[in-house]
Amino acid sequence: MKNQMSRRSFLAASGAIAGTTWLNPLSEVKAETVSSQSKTLKKLKVSLIGTGSRGCGMWGSDLVKEYPDSIEFAGLCDKNQGRVETGKRLIGVSCPVYTDFEKMMQETRPDVLIVTTMDATHHEFIIRGMESGADVITEKPMTTDEKKIQAILDAEKKTGKKCRVTFNYRYSPHRAKIWELLNAGEVGELTSVDFHWYLDTSHGADYFRRWHRLVECGGSLWVHKASHHFDLLNWWIDSDPESVYALGGLNFYGKNGKHRAENCRSCPHTGTCNFYFDIMKNSYYKQLYVDNESYDGYLRDGCVFRNDVNIFDKMAATIRYANGVQVSYSLTAYSPYEGYRIAFNGTKGRIDAWVQESHPASDASYDEIVLFKNFSRREYIQIPFGTSGHGGGDKLLKDQIFLPDTPDPFKQCAGTRDGAFACLVGIAARQSIASGKPVDIANLTTLNPQAVKEYRRV
Repeated sequence: MKNQMSRRSFLAASGAIAGTTWLNPLSEVKAETVSSQSKTLKKLKVSLIGTGSRGCGMWGSDLVKEYPDSIEFAGLCDKNQGRVETGKRLIGVSCPVYTDFEKMMQETRPDVLIVTTMDATHHEFIIRGMESGADVITEKPMTTDEKKIQAILDAEKKTGKKCRVTFNYRYSPHRAKIWELLNAGEVGELTSVDFHWYLDTSHGADYFRRWHRLVECGGSLWVHKASHHFDLLNWWIDSDPESVYALGGLNFYGKNGKHRAENCRSCPHTGTCNFYFDIMKNSYYKQLYVDNESYDGYLRDGCVFRNDVNIFDKMAATIRYANGVQVSYSLTAYSPYEGYRIAFNGTKGRIDAWVQESHPASDASYDEIVLFKNFSRREYIQIPFGTSGHGGGDKLLKDQIFLPDTPDPFKQCAGTRDGAFACLVGIAARQSIASGKPVDIANLTTLNPQAVKEYRRV
């Protein structure tokens, strides 16, 4: 009995099987006959590297609670000894913990490695995980520059193992409905998209408190955050991005602040700073980060105005796709509200959507999509709020990975090709800002942008 992600499963995830449904890791785990009347499935053996809040939560305790019959944790690893031990307790498992990744892989021999470390290190663990015989599930972004992308692609080809990139935004009902409308041709041939994302002064500011504030750690918000958005565009448009021209600046956080300190707990301006964050009131963060600072010095409540901030807080890009679609994209990280506006223009009509997340004055229980057709009345489509994180996408994503025979009617599964192109838009944007010129994505890796994605070719 093979207790591992099958090659067929991950080929489906990366779009190499036309017209198939997603076959998740467990679907190829053959049933053992316990008696003539009953069968059971062997659990998938999982190890996890990176026991921060995402690793311990969405890919830790949530999996333990939601899929006890499907998986078992074989090992946890983090460079911070205190945090990995705290993570073990918060996740609620009894598996061994490690600070040495190679030792964990040798001793646990997992079927699947889950990677939730700092973005700039994803490639190291993805590659070594595959070389050690495991298939990989990685948080987005897959990695942070084109050389690391190429190394992952080469390792996947060499080892025959597969890497799944967890783009949970694809799974929210609101975004899936947009895909469905576009795929059904409701606006005719798609010609252009206007997409503008707003991070507020709570969530947006938080990126500037953490390691994400450094481009060398997270690739900037062009990659860490916007890869979510670029993946949505790639999925909705059903084509690959071809070229990018971008602008960006740091106008609000970092050096722009009137006062600063190393972190909020050491700051003398807590009484007047609108960005004061009392991490001691968050028991989860206190246990995971504050109580383990002595091991590596990492400060989870860093000052958003530190002088070392070197990422942009305002960004804009023009993206051309291989099928001719043009995109106008922007991201603002200091908006008074959180959400996005998007419009799809086609030869027969237009789709408009505006999502304002966590709006305290609203009593609505749905997000709305407006479908305009040329020479016809507009149609309002109401999508009930999701019941899990990221617009309802988290649970649907995990079900598709860990529950047998879950279908994939909206082509939401994402492999390394999807992960690569989502990152390459942001990488090209960074290079465009540096050079002042458009950047052709085909020049960055061996991947060639396709006008029609491979899985669509029947």
